[in-house]
Amino acid sequence: MSINERIHKGSGNVFADIGLAFPERVQARAEIMFLIAGIIKKRGLTQKQASKLLGIPQSKVSCLVNGKLSMFSLDHLFQLLNSLGNDVEITVKPKTKSERIAKTHVLQLA
Repeated sequence: MSINERIHKGSGNVFADIGLAFPERVQARAEIMFLIAGIIKKRGLTQKQASKLLGIPQSKVSCLVNGKLSMFSLDHLFQLLNSLGNDVEITVKPKTKSERIAKTHVLQLA
């Protein structure tokens, strides 16, 4: 490391660290995609089997398991979770007084 290089502690959200717009929403999509890919793997499904179950082309399953975020909206990811037999619950609540800004995050309960 040269003398001019500095190490910066990350925020916990790489998408915020690299300056993307709406980083919490992008992080939420990434977490949901990771969850779906994990369900596919846990069930031992091939991409072809997952394609049939999810109702999407095998090429889109490949994009899903390889984390191609731009290919999937949150709404589409929720539909895929439903296709895998999972309920999706969305909770909207006011931010607390101690929070500077309102946030979006994913909680996995089961």
